[in-house]
This record gives sequence, C-alpha cells and structure tokens, in this order.
Amino acid sequence: MARRSLAAALLFLAVASAAQAQTWTMDPAHSAAHFAVRHMMVSTVRGDLGKITGTVTFDPAKPAAGTIEATIDVTGIDTREPGRDKHLKSADFFDIEKFPTATFRSKKIEALAGGGYKVTGDLTMKGVTKEVVLDVEALRPVIKDQRGASRTGTTATGKLNRQDFGVTWSRALDGGGVVVSDEVSITIDVELISAPPAAK
Repeated sequence: MARRSLAAALLFLAVASAAQAQTWTMDPAHSAAHFAVRHMMVSTVRGDLGKITGTVTFDPAKPAAGTIEATIDVTGIDTREPGRDKHLKSADFFDIEKFPTATFRSKKIEALAGGGYKVTGDLTMKGVTKEVVLDVEALRPVIKDQRGASRTGTTATGKLNRQDFGVTWSRALDGGGVVVSDEVSITIDVELISAPPAAK
C-alpha cells in the first residue's frame, strides 16, 4: 500500500510539474517597451519604442528551459514631440524605412536568489545583433479574465549602448558633453495571456 501511495504521489507531482509549463502570448494592448536617454547632459527624455508582440514559454520550476521571443514595431516610436519622433525614425537613428522592427530572442534564463530572473538574449536592431542582459521580475499571480483566459505579467529592465547598434547620431556641446547620451535605459512592461482550454 505504501509503495502504491508513493507511486501515486510521484505521478501527481510529475503531472503537476508538466502542467506548470505554459506558453504565454504578449497582449500588445496592455504591454509596452519604454526607453529613456539623457538629453544635453541635463534632462532625461522618455518615450515608447512601439507596439510589442511575442511569446513566452515558461515553467517557474525550470526557468532555464524557458524561452522568450519578442518583436517591437519601432515605426510606432512616440516621445510626444512630432519633430523629435520624425528625427528618431530617420536614418540618423532607427531608419524605420529599412528596419521597421527590433527583435529579442532569449538564450539563457537564470533564477536570482532574491527573486526574479536574469535573462540573456540577442537583440537585433537596425540590422545589428548584439547580446543584452535584462533583469526580469518574477511573474505576478495568475488571474482569470472574464473569458476564462489566464493572465499574468512582469517587467524587464536593462541598459544598452546605442552606438553598438549603429544608432550613432549626436553632436558635441560647447564646454563638453553631447546632445544625446550613448547609454539608453530600457523598461519593458508585458501582460501575458494564455487562452482557456478548448471545450471538449
């Protein structure tokens, strides 16, 4: 009897573990990719990079086996200043006519002792692919929406050097400094959705 109970318990744990691995879709209506960059060494300009879509396959018990893929439509860059947005979309910066999207694909996900994850992946922007590291918060508690779909969310942050991706425009200031800093801070807020099981 004890052996049967142990076998049943192990089977339950295996099934429960498998059930925790889910593929989530990013909800573009409730997700956003933000950036912040220093202007003329004295202020910080913030904006949205554009609509973000993608998928996350993840099991909290096995984070290293997870995958993240995301695409940002940079034609939607918005800093709430039309003239600046036009310049950012030009060949001086993102050159959206040739490179309308930026993509991220994870290569490694590591759980952090204090909670959350360090995600290493390839970011492709303006035709250049470089490795970047993002700090990602732990997934928030899963809820059910009015249609029965599961929803959760998280926030990722990181820094990159825009020069690495060929986004090079700037000007020197009298007395030192530049108009646009090379370091860019990135914040990505995502809401993830998993469709309800199909009716049998």
